[in-house]
Amino acid sequence: MKKILVVIIMLFLITGCNKNSQEYTIVATNFPSYDFARAITKDSNIEVEMLLKPGSEIHDFEPTPQDILKIKNSKIFIYVGGESDAWIDDILIDIDPTKTKIVKLMDLVDTYEEEITEGMEEEAEESAETELDEHVWTSPVNAIKITEKLTDEVISIDEPNKELYESNRDSYIKELESIDNEIKKVVKNAKRKEIIFGDRFPFRYFVEEYGLTYYAAFPGCSEASEASAKTISFLINKVKEDKIPVIFHIELSNKKIAEAIAKETGAKVLEFNSAHNISKTDFDKNIGYIDIMKNNIVALKEALN
Repeated sequence: MKKILVVIIMLFLITGCNKNSQEYTIVATNFPSYDFARAITKDSNIEVEMLLKPGSEIHDFEPTPQDILKIKNSKIFIYVGGESDAWIDDILIDIDPTKTKIVKLMDLVDTYEEEITEGMEEEAEESAETELDEHVWTSPVNAIKITEKLTDEVISIDEPNKELYESNRDSYIKELESIDNEIKKVVKNAKRKEIIFGDRFPFRYFVEEYGLTYYAAFPGCSEASEASAKTISFLINKVKEDKIPVIFHIELSNKKIAEAIAKETGAKVLEFNSAHNISKTDFDKNIGYIDIMKNNIVALKEALN
């Protein structure tokens, strides 16, 4: 919290000599919100900026004075609203809502509480309050709802280009619907309905949407990277008992836990990408949420058969 206050003080000090700083029409904290906004505003004059650097960890993010200026100068600011965005609370106090529309992704869909499932490593310090799972975008059905509501916000700041944004929305939603239908088809025809992650698990909305069960090393927002012998042993036994062919890890992971389980079970290690962030290489290649979900479908098909 002290770091945020220092940043805010620095912001006021530099504002006067930073008149020519870059202004963005839409500023988003993470990749999915950035990518949805980018799809909606395609071929328009609206600029979209992502605060989180490609390849970096969202839970370690701390805003710079320039980041706060971008937010204050934007017309729409999109953030998730979960544990990883806790730094935003102090900043929102200073934002003029008549100049900047504030959009919280977790307010756009129904939410689930983050859960600790059987065998999962629990946090060292358990909070008295149960946290809501912030990874709302991992369900393509939620992505559709978010896209629809974000489009309304974009139109509200640029009514003359309403038809363009609606056309972009409709095209993008068709792609999301195709992804949704393909996942339903994979699950319907699958031999099993269980997936195992040797990693964090930010896919609660995904498994709830498609009727899958799961086991994982950590909950979605865990800061831990090392699992206990007890947790690893539980997951190894699960893989063996249920004859699971694939162990998943998430994007930008060191894969150590998944590889340890695979070594003991003969299962294959594959990535299942939550789209929380992407590598600098993929960002430069213009990889988007749709591309990520298509790759996930291929991985899911192998894991369920």
